[in-house]
Amino acid sequence: MHPVILRTPRLELSVPTAADVDAIYAACQARDIQRYTTVPSPYERRHAEGYVAQIPKDWATGENLSWGIHQRARMIGTIGLYRIADGIGELGYWMAPSFRGGGRLREAATAVIDWGFAQEGLDLVRISWRAVAGNVGSARVARTLGFRYEGTMRQSLVNGHGRDDGWIAGLLRTDDRTPQPWPVLED
Repeated sequence: MHPVILRTPRLELSVPTAADVDAIYAACQARDIQRYTTVPSPYERRHAEGYVAQIPKDWATGENLSWGIHQRARMIGTIGLYRIADGIGELGYWMAPSFRGGGRLREAATAVIDWGFAQEGLDLVRISWRAVAGNVGSARVARTLGFRYEGTMRQSLVNGHGRDDGWIAGLLRTDDRTPQPWPVLED
């Protein structure tokens, strides 16, 4: 599969390049990105270089599809659909701390979800979302996108910090994407 560029009113989602390595490296120094994602910890520049080199290979296999979220040619986060198989994919994302808020992540995620469900895109039936239990920021974004909370998977997620309980949610192509109550979110 060839990489696809997605555009929204404010953003361009495209494959990160060598020009984005510094932005990726800087963002992945954030404690919460290292805690709640699968990026290595500590995160070194070589990790960002390896990530950028791997993305075109992943697009070629069609199993893991990542985009850099760019605003005015500056990379501010990443988003992707991962573990794509049998009509199912999993949404994952992070935003650089200084670019959180303002709805940019929701805007990028909506574009990815729309493309993932579209017949001219991946024609998925379901998109899952998982996060380390306690990652309230990510959960709020997923809920806003219309994901339905499906439960806690005990000790199911592994990253550089060890093994964690994970929250899981799902969105079906036929769902209306209206935010639903999530029992793990108080607001």
